[in-house]
Amino acid sequence: MAKKSVAENRKAYHEYFIEDRFEAGIVLRGTEIKSVRKGHVQLKDSYVSFVNGEAFIKEMHISPYEYGNIFNHDETRERKLLLHRDEIRKLSDKVKLKGYTVVPLSMYLHNGYAKMEIALAKGKDLHDKRNSEKEKTAKREIEKAMKNYR
Repeated sequence: MAKKSVAENRKAYHEYFIEDRFEAGIVLRGTEIKSVRKGHVQLKDSYVSFVNGEAFIKEMHISPYEYGNIFNHDETRERKLLLHRDEIRKLSDKVKLKGYTVVPLSMYLHNGYAKMEIALAKGKDLHDKRNSEKEKTAKREIEKAMKNYR
């Protein structure tokens, strides 16, 4: 079965240099997975933190399930990420260095399970953001010119 994309964090590509990517499972409650399947997920300001050798995603917003009544979940609660012990150790050691953080890039469904692509990232300075915007614009203009040339 193919992957079905649920949410993307485009802001992460603008704010950070992406260095290393990982796939993580995520622990969800009953009404949360129903909202995820409908695509009611927002990753914009979320980040990953490490506590006692475990990884948790914070500030990820999953809208309440419309038919969930009293069993609905808290929208921005901490959710545990499922990673191998070596991956957690590697990421937490890097995060202790200055300037590194772990951010979610996308969330998708794979064989019925919610998965998340997370990345080790280093923050961009303002001039870096300007440079990447210039490069993106130049690349877009070159592709447009090549398309018109054909």
